Amino acid sequence: MAKTVSFHLQKGGIGKTTISGTLACQSAIDGYKTLLIDVDPQGNLSSWFMKEASQYELADVLQGKCYYEDAVVEIKAIPNLYLIPTFAIDGTLKLYSETKLSDEPFIIQDLVHSMNNDFDHIILDLSPGLGRLERSALIASDEVISPMTPEVFGLDGLEIFIEELSKLRKNLRSNLIHKRIIINSFDNRIKQHRDIFTAATEGKFTVYKIPVDPHFRKAQEAGMAPQLFKIRGRGLKPATAEAFEMLNQDIWS
Repeated sequence: MAKTVSFHLQKGGIGKTTISGTLACQSAIDGYKTLLIDVDPQGNLSSWFMKEASQYELADVLQGKCYYEDAVVEIKAIPNLYLIPTFAIDGTLKLYSETKLSDEPFIIQDLVHSMNNDFDHIILDLSPGLGRLERSALIASDEVISPMTPEVFGLDGLEIFIEELSKLRKNLRSNLIHKRIIINSFDNRIKQHRDIFTAATEGKFTVYKIPVDPHFRKAQEAGMAPQLFKIRGRGLKPATAEAFEMLNQDIWS
């Protein structure tokens, strides 16, 4: 059965989409059949890997307008990588989450369970909110990983999310695992970054560091996996590539 992982913290601009997409690419490169599900109404993940909209999207699956197999898109540039997209242009997923999802809180979990035997790894990309849609996606996950930037407010956001997650587990009897933090855009030369890393490691979490790396943006603009995309022979920084290889190995082992 596939393991399902989501990335979430109640803060925007911390690299959730970049991390979820890059991790999925690493999983696919390593030979695992990997599915990305874009659960963010803004659809940034889908814009990364798709230049044109497909016939169906996630909202169509959730509303019973198509089978999930109809909505799965094969990312041909990256073998073993598949995507159920969301297109922000029509706002269908946002509208669904605001009008119908309250009656179907476990619908994403049911969807994930129905495809467990078709994929090795499933990754959900969420928006920064914690409304019905994000809660439904978290319920569907085996593990949630919290990305953050090396700022004091990042630690505050983590504490708030831990409290909200505790309520979610209790109210919905969820066994969701939350034991990893990713500090994104980390620069070891900056004292505040080092201090934030030290503070984060004092808790119960395993903490990973992703260095500042402009190659992410260039790869996304090209619709490619950061690990495979090169400009004039240059790709990800070695430290960045090593960080994702380690993260990928730890999560799925």
